[in-house]
Amino acid sequence: MTEKHLSSQFDSDLNSVSSKLMEMGGLVETQIKRVINSLTHFSISDIDEVIATEARVDQMEVEIDRALTTVVARRQPAARDLRLLLAISKITTNLERTGDEAHKIGKRVKSIVESGQARQMPIGDLRIASDLAANLIHRALDAFARLDVTAAIAIYKEDDQIDREFKGFVRKLVTYMMEDPRTISSSLDLLFIAKAIERIGDHAKNISEFIIYIVHGTDVRHSKLKGIEAIVQ
Repeated sequence: MTEKHLSSQFDSDLNSVSSKLMEMGGLVETQIKRVINSLTHFSISDIDEVIATEARVDQMEVEIDRALTTVVARRQPAARDLRLLLAISKITTNLERTGDEAHKIGKRVKSIVESGQARQMPIGDLRIASDLAANLIHRALDAFARLDVTAAIAIYKEDDQIDREFKGFVRKLVTYMMEDPRTISSSLDLLFIAKAIERIGDHAKNISEFIIYIVHGTDVRHSKLKGIEAIVQ
């Protein structure tokens, strides 16, 4: 991922903290897969595992932040190395929040299953959006591992598709609640799930922005797509 330095220990430090980030990302991906499986099959068998994994993800965030602080203090990095370390800190935060969203989805799935109304609810669109979000997180981590700006731009663009799925799903839920007020409670649970899925897509998009920052040295947060494409060309 990084260029060789005069200090082999510095290379070792950078690789170590990057590896920890990828390990954390793997745990978050596992969380997302488990909650998607729970949502698809209306099963709560994986929910406890999602909750247990969340504790480990939180601990890894602390460990990575501690490691980053040590590297900065000892090595006093500059230029691209400093950008890399700063970006890792931001990406770590986004992964932790992604894990939080997976946790929230798990709790809502459990609520829907226990309500007994699960099979009556329109979850087809949610499955599509959740698969999209899971795929974006996976690709964002892969793009980070390769510092692939082209892949980062593609992720940035595709987050809009999840946003469209979310808006369409909300419209359907409103119709369901108007036609049958008995579905309001479960529909609200589904609404929270849909919002959590949308936020997972947002975190993948954020990670893609930090990849661009590492490679090009420009902070593209809150920038328009055309401006970002101009920077990376």
